[in-house]
Amino acid sequence: MDTEHTTPPQRLRTLPSRLTNQAALAANRIVDRALAGADSRRYHYALLAALEEYGPASQAALGLRTGIDRSDVVATVNDLAERHLLDRAPDPRDRRRNVISITAAGRDRLAHLDRLLAAAQDEFLAPLPAADRHALTGLLTRLVEHHGRAH
Repeated sequence: MDTEHTTPPQRLRTLPSRLTNQAALAANRIVDRALAGADSRRYHYALLAALEEYGPASQAALGLRTGIDRSDVVATVNDLAERHLLDRAPDPRDRRRNVISITAAGRDRLAHLDRLLAAAQDEFLAPLPAADRHALTGLLTRLVEHHGRAH
């Protein structure tokens, strides 16, 4: 490859915001490829993980907890329900809303996706030793928590 024409200017190569974005793009490609091999998407994983960790929830609560837009939650819940990975039942306290819960098949699928994502994380972080991986995760967590509070 002709690096004379593909190397970004020094100013761009040293901007943390740009570097974070470039790394995120690479991570998303790796994760999407891993999940696609299991006929899944990031939203599938997020909803199953939230239900497994926090228990049954309304679609609105799932959207808030995962940061997924309401219409995307509905579409993802429909998809996962068709696959028998979660159950949807009327809320006994408010029949206008549904309570979503993970099924045994959903827990099995989540465990499979956990393994795929662990391998994807290893692929993404391949050039970093364990200590650097841990440090990077800590730094990114601090940034996300800081900027998450601002919004």
